Amino acid sequence: MLRAFIVDDEPLARDELAYILRRTKRVDVIGEAESLEQAAEQIGQYKPDAVFLDIQLAEDSGLELAARLVRDDERPDIVFATAYDEHALKAFELNAADYILKPFDENRIRQTVEKLIRLRDARDAVSTRKAAPQLAPERTDKLAIMVDDRILLVPVSQILYIGSEEGKTVIATESGQKYTVAEPLVVFEQKLRNTPIVRVHRAYLANMAGIVEIQPWFHSTYNLMMKDGSKVPVSRTYTKELKQLIGL
Repeated sequence: MLRAFIVDDEPLARDELAYILRRTKRVDVIGEAESLEQAAEQIGQYKPDAVFLDIQLAEDSGLELAARLVRDDERPDIVFATAYDEHALKAFELNAADYILKPFDENRIRQTVEKLIRLRDARDAVSTRKAAPQLAPERTDKLAIMVDDRILLVPVSQILYIGSEEGKTVIATESGQKYTVAEPLVVFEQKLRNTPIVRVHRAYLANMAGIVEIQPWFHSTYNLMMKDGSKVPVSRTYTKELKQLIGL
């Protein structure tokens, strides 16, 4: 079961969404809140898999809560559930898993639930494979990706970084080519084990061979300057591992 938390200042909207989620028989609604502070406290306490978050709260903005949550590497997946579509771009900049509009459509919410479960299962698979002993080396010279119904083989050595941007996964290469694919980031983390491409942030994998400079940033975080001039953030959770990889 997917453990969900609902944040909305309208009781009827919370009730409707909770009803639809429970009808999927795949979601357990473990809590609700009507304000930002109440939500932040309970989300930290209950640790849901997903948060369904309204943007226009009575005295607060759901975007502010989302910005708080993305700083936590163990944050839940965020689904914005709102009557306004003009915030979609900002929502995906915050790596939202989905964006659904009011009035709620049951079929659309079912699609969102399926997506959330796929994301959770992919992360669980990565954790399981990391814990399992490695019996044999894997092929790591090329990465197969699906782009517009074509399967492309991208040399791993040419990949600079892979990131989650606006709800999609983007693969950036040394040639300046960027490929946008539907598979979540955790799938590529799994495929690229035993390569120089490692997790440095909840939303980014980076190729250690593509780094030309490491710049200190705020609160013990860093930015990686890549060969093409792009910047890749490093969160506090991955700072120690990064230093070990580069010998600091």
